[in-house]
Amino acid sequence: MSRVYLRRYKDGTRMNHWFIVLMFFCAALSGLAFFHPALFPLTNLFGGGQWTRILHPFMGLLMVLGFVFMFFGLWRENLIDRNDVEWMKRSGQMLAGHKEHMPPVGKYNAGQKLVFWVMAVSLLVLLATGFLFWSPWFVHYFPITLRRIAVVLHAASAVFLVLSVIMHVYAAIWVKGTMRAMTRGTVTEGWARLNHPVWHREMTGRD
Repeated sequence: MSRVYLRRYKDGTRMNHWFIVLMFFCAALSGLAFFHPALFPLTNLFGGGQWTRILHPFMGLLMVLGFVFMFFGLWRENLIDRNDVEWMKRSGQMLAGHKEHMPPVGKYNAGQKLVFWVMAVSLLVLLATGFLFWSPWFVHYFPITLRRIAVVLHAASAVFLVLSVIMHVYAAIWVKGTMRAMTRGTVTEGWARLNHPVWHREMTGRD
């Protein structure tokens, strides 16, 4: 019996996703190069310290721009509702492998929605704080105290973003069949029925 596949993401959405991934790794590695002297050799990936300092904010901007397109395409489907609250209360059952005890979810479960919003807020803070000490373009417009606060917030937001990405990647690998959604744009009907039954019903009209 041949498998039935459901379209989960359009080609443009997937291409934008992988563009964001590329810019994330470039921005993260170039940012880490200045986070601690032991990590400074990472600047060799970008042509040295001077080029890394120049390129880092532009790569960050491109990452944010890509996410903006993704945000406006997905934010409605990531709004938290009552069902998500119940899902979070039972999240321990999910981690224990007892999916049968979880409430049915739509296209995204509460965990995915939380990661989405953490990413959105982290990128917003990174964007705002980054402008405050972007040398030589904007740094001279702000007092030193504000720039120091911005550096701390920038680093903290980067940590939250990296942790959310780690969770996102781990979940994609942990739930078998998920990676196909972003590599081919489709998932099997069985995957949809098991992991996102409400979305499966919306796509097929069947329980």
